[in-house]
Order: sequence, then structure tokens, then C-alpha cells
Amino acid sequence: MNGWLLARILRAPGDAAALDAAGWTALIAIARAEQMIGTLAWRLEGTPMPPAVTRILADARASAEHGRTLALWEAEAARRALAPLGIPVVLLKGTAFVAAGLMAGQGRSIGDLDILVPRASLQAVERALLTNGWEWVKPDAYDDAYYRRWMHELPPLVHRERDRMIDVHHTILPLTARITPDAAGLLAEAVPLRAGEKGGLAMLSRTDVIVHAAAHLFADGDLAGGMRNLWDVHCLVEEFGVVGLIERAEHHGLGDAVGRALRLAAALYGDGATLSPGDRLCLHRVTARDGWGRATRPVTRLGFYIRSHWLRMPPAMLARHLWIKWRKQGGA
Repeated sequence: MNGWLLARILRAPGDAAALDAAGWTALIAIARAEQMIGTLAWRLEGTPMPPAVTRILADARASAEHGRTLALWEAEAARRALAPLGIPVVLLKGTAFVAAGLMAGQGRSIGDLDILVPRASLQAVERALLTNGWEWVKPDAYDDAYYRRWMHELPPLVHRERDRMIDVHHTILPLTARITPDAAGLLAEAVPLRAGEKGGLAMLSRTDVIVHAAAHLFADGDLAGGMRNLWDVHCLVEEFGVVGLIERAEHHGLGDAVGRALRLAAALYGDGATLSPGDRLCLHRVTARDGWGRATRPVTRLGFYIRSHWLRMPPAMLARHLWIKWRKQGGA
């Protein structure tokens, strides 16, 4: 019992008919742990299942729909706050998927609101959000300076009344990363969510949205949430196809990340793929759950956690950063 169980049922919902009580327990536990219970509920709608499972998944569908409503309202609140600036505001990740009515948004768990704006407009965006009820989450001076100098986003803000967080990005990878995507190109190719509307909300182009999903998973993170992100990739490819994708990925310096994302998504949710040893190691990390949804394979997880920091920073900078964080947490 591991993440492959969830992948198999998402790929072939009819296989759920063969599950016994222990199988259903594991499936639901793993889906919850991977924040994919809403996705599972959507995929299994209409499939025969035990009454207790029917109730659980009905609740999950209702919760996902509530989360969708909250996410869309938060996006609209940000649009209203930033409209006077007259700048492009591009929705990212789950909020973009549900706003555009994409397959990847069906049942998807959505946390923070992520937006992409021009880097030159960051100060104006910051002032507008602070004026309209958002406030800083990280008051620490070092964290604030670190975000502003080295990261791909402002320090996170949360709305004081709605308690909803917004992450304001100006590109899709940290400035310290070895890869520098074309942030201006991402904005230039973005697609308005309402046809003909200027100054409204937009989302990344059909190729860039897949590039971003791959970058987030393989060029920036430790593969936490990898099953959900690879499901995003699978759904986006199903809906948009791959015409021009590799060329666009190479333009952003992310050809390797996108290639790996396509192979792993196909291995988990599609018709399979020819995998390298590195691909198999990634899948070993991504599917690391037991039948109770608990994290397993701690050595593999630690290895990918170290790798994520190595990708983000040069060694000397990483050592200094970890030393400062250790000191601040009472290490000395």
C-alpha cells in the first residue's frame, strides 16, 4: 500500500470495484495525505462503492466546491485591489485551473492565491495590497530581506479579515536558482480569462502552464505534493497537448524538468513511459506513503530535501543561510 494505489485508481476508476475494506481505507488515507481527496471523489463519481465511502467522497466533493468558491472570490478581491495599477495579473496553480474551468481544477485542493506580476510593479502591488487589508506574515527582518533580494516572490501576505494568503510572484524560480526562466515572456504570452478584457485576470499560456508545473516540482522543490502536481501535468497535457511544449520549455531553460514531468505523469496516470534511474528515484519519493497515509522512506525524502536547497542556492550562500536560520532557532 503506497501512492501507486491512488495513482492506479485515478488512472482506472473501475479498478476500485476490487478494493476490500483495507484497500478503501488505504486509498482514502493516501488521497487525504496527498491533498487529492477531492480529485479522487471527482474521478470516482458514479462508481459503485461502500456506503461509508460514498459519504466520505460526497463530503470531499462539497469541500472542494467550497474551496473553489473561496479561491475564486480571493482572486476577484486581488483583481479589484490591483485594477487601478493597470498591470497584468496572472493567476497561477490551482486558482488558475478552477478559474479557467480546466480538468486539472476538478476537485483540486487550493491553498494560497498565487499570482504573477511584472517585477517592476512589485512596490506598487505591495502598497495596493497593504492598503486593501493584506498584511505581512513574516515580520522577521532577515526573512523579509531574503525574500526581497533572492526569491521569486514577495514575502507572503495574509488578509486580516479573511485569513487567506497571497503569494506575489515576479518569476517562477528563485533568483538564486541555476535556471532563469523568461519572466517577461510568461507575462507576454499569458491568456486573459475573460475574452477581450484588458486589465483583468489572466493565466499562463497552454505551454507555459505545464512548464511552470514542472519547474515547481523538479527545479525548485523537494517533490512534496508530487502526486498532485503530476496529476496537474497529466490533466494539462490531456487538455492542451504537447505541440510546441518542448521548444517552449527549452526557451525557459526547463527542458529537462518538463521532459521528466511528462515521463512521470505518464508512468503514474497515463499509458506508461520509459524511465531513467533518476525517474524511478523520483517516483520512489513521490509515492512514499503507507496504508495509513503516513510518510515513508525518510532517507529518500531527506535526500530530496537537501537537493531542493542545493538547486536554489550556490553552496556558500546555502551554508550562510542555513547557519543564520539555525542561529535564529536557538541553535547557539
